[in-house]
Amino acid sequence: MKRHGAPRAQREWGLLYLTAGASSILFVLLLIAALVLDFLAPPPVHGGAATLEFIAANKTNYVAEQVLWILPNILPVLVFTALFVGLMPFRKSLPLIALIFGALPWALLLAVPVSSRGSLNLVYLSDRYMATGRDEERRAYATAAEAIIAENNTPAIVGVLSAFGMLLMGLAMVTARAPFPQFLAWFGIGTGALGVVSEVLRQAVPDFYWGYGILLWVWFIATGIVLIRLSRLAA
Repeated sequence: MKRHGAPRAQREWGLLYLTAGASSILFVLLLIAALVLDFLAPPPVHGGAATLEFIAANKTNYVAEQVLWILPNILPVLVFTALFVGLMPFRKSLPLIALIFGALPWALLLAVPVSSRGSLNLVYLSDRYMATGRDEERRAYATAAEAIIAENNTPAIVGVLSAFGMLLMGLAMVTARAPFPQFLAWFGIGTGALGVVSEVLRQAVPDFYWGYGILLWVWFIATGIVLIRLSRLAA
């Protein structure tokens, strides 16, 4: 039964809110699963040869972990889109800018099979490294692996942009009279601001980065709950 108190335009987006809300929570659960696999068999973060040998000895676990780090990146795109739709009737420009900054970086991460804890490209190099018996070829594969590892450990601009998008989405919630709780708005602003600093200083101050990661997951869980509740109001 539809509630007449909800605007018709909002009622039409009920399924999107529900799907995005569930996706937001699923995103965190999948990353926690990846973290568990990482804890059980942490891959090396330095040394090309050591990394390739580790992958050869833990191939199934490593591939599963990388898939769990990389594949869920599509889910935040859906979450930011739902937030934009929820804010659109109240304010358009700022939510649209927040959508572009917040969603596009996550989508771009899918184009490169690299996570901060490894890369699917290293699986191929590991196979070639173990298959060859020539020292020169092994050194070449180890050098290629080192290059990927170095890229992994370099702060990516997409991380800065996604955090900035979260900050902007929080600002949009604060300034628009929208059906989003103010605690979520201010939490998004704070987490986004910390995220921008943490991504830039990831190597210099790693504790900031881990702290931001935990707050980011809390933000996704809270956002998922809010979107699911919004879907019920829009029904």
